Amino acid sequence: MPERESPSHELIPQHKLMPKEAGEKILAEFKASRSQIPKIKLKDAALIGMGAKSGQIVEVTRQDGSKNYRLVVE
Repeated sequence: MPERESPSHELIPQHKLMPKEAGEKILAEFKASRSQIPKIKLKDAALIGMGAKSGQIVEVTRQDGSKNYRLVVE
């Protein structure tokens, strides 16, 4: 299944899969481990069709420009 953008809807913030290196850089920047960041389920509607895999980090960008990070879990 080809990767695609997160669903386009005003109530769903933009979700973007981070490359492994970028995810590790974010963890180092915040001095956090994978177990310390919030989780997002692999079956979450925002991830369907994006080709996400368990263990990847997702960047969530809200309308106000704030960015949050989530760890994809089964």
